[in-house]
Parts: sequence; C-alpha cells; structure tokens
Amino acid sequence: MGKLLDAMMAKADSAQVDGLSRFFKTGPGQYGEGDSFLGIKVPVTRAVVKECWKETDFDDLEECIASEYHEVRLAALLCLVEFFTKKRRDEGLQRRCVDFYLSHTDRINNWDLVDLSCYPLLGVWLLDKDRSLLYDLARNGRTMWEQRIGMVSTMTFVRHGQLDDTFAIADILLHHPHDLIHKAVGWLLREAGKRDGSALRAWLAPRYAAMPRTMLRYAIEKFPDDERRMYLMK
Repeated sequence: MGKLLDAMMAKADSAQVDGLSRFFKTGPGQYGEGDSFLGIKVPVTRAVVKECWKETDFDDLEECIASEYHEVRLAALLCLVEFFTKKRRDEGLQRRCVDFYLSHTDRINNWDLVDLSCYPLLGVWLLDKDRSLLYDLARNGRTMWEQRIGMVSTMTFVRHGQLDDTFAIADILLHHPHDLIHKAVGWLLREAGKRDGSALRAWLAPRYAAMPRTMLRYAIEKFPDDERRMYLMK
C-alpha cells in the first residue's frame, strides 16, 4: 500500500462508522447504497492529505480512488486537487489531473466527493477554455453525480463574476427528479445571486412557479423575508 492509503487506514475510527453511514444515506434504496466507511471525518482526511500529497503519485491515486471506502476515495480526490493547484505552471500535469478526474467519475459517487473536488479542479481548468464539457455532463451524465459535477463546477465561474453558465446549466437541470440536484442547482443560483441579485431575479421570474420547492428555497435563501414569502406563496 502507498503512504496515502496507509495513513488513511491508520485513522479508521469504528465509533464513527454508523453515524457517517446514516449521514451519507447508505441504506437500501438510498443514494449512497452500499458505500463503506472507515469512520474518518473530513478535517482528519484533509490533515492526512496535507501530510502525504507530496509523496503521492498517480499510482497511489489509482489505488485510493478504487477503494471501497468513501474516505479513501475522498483523500484521492483531495490529493488530485493539491497536485492541480500547486502545479499551475505545469499545464501537462494539470491536463493529466483533469483526465484522471474525468476517467474516474464512477468513483465520485456522493455529494461530498463531488462538491469538494469539482470546482477547484474542473472549474479552474475551464476558466479560460470551452465549457461544453459541463453542459454535456449536465445533459447526458451517466449518473446524477456527473450531472452534479456539471452544475457545481460553475462555482469557480461565479467567483470570477461569470454567471451565464450557472444560469444555463440550471435551466438544463430545472426539472431533474432528484432532490440532491435540486439542492445543488439552488445553491449555485444563490451564489450567483450574491454576485448579481438582479440577474437571479430575472432568471427566476418566468421559472420560479414551476421550480422544485427545494431548489427555489435554496436559490432565494438570501432574499429579504417578505420577498422570500412572496416567491413561496405563488
């Protein structure tokens, strides 16, 4: 085993397993069905990654991303983000990170794995590139996790004041059946609204009455109370 996997296995805490399994919905018919946990919370995983990433290579990442354990897959993704972020002048390495990420989306199979990895990697990579990949993931993703990657990756664009892709991909996913997509879309709409409230209100005007309620509640969370009530009453 590589150092990263060894270090993660050493942090296993059986007392935390049941709670994490319930939190990430691993029961029959739930979105995380069948996933396994070591009982390692995210701050501990981050600390392991901080200690180990410089001594980790892509073979180690392959070993970890293939793991049955949720936290080990997360460690692999966080290491990948470290590679990508710390080597911004090495476009070849960054391209390899992106390719690795996209070739392992079947292992990025819960909301935390998506949300902690996609926008600091794919979002940053696509800032100065064609973004059709995200639209394709949103429209044609093999799983809702790929669709969520398409949506949440636009967080980087929002933080750079670029809102058009967030609104456009929200349109693609507007009538998605799953609550976790509703939450992701609403979250990103809310973040876009922090940058430009008028743009969010203009987007909502023809759509809010037919939006899933969870998506709408997330999107308008920062609106004044009386305005939120108005949207929710109609």
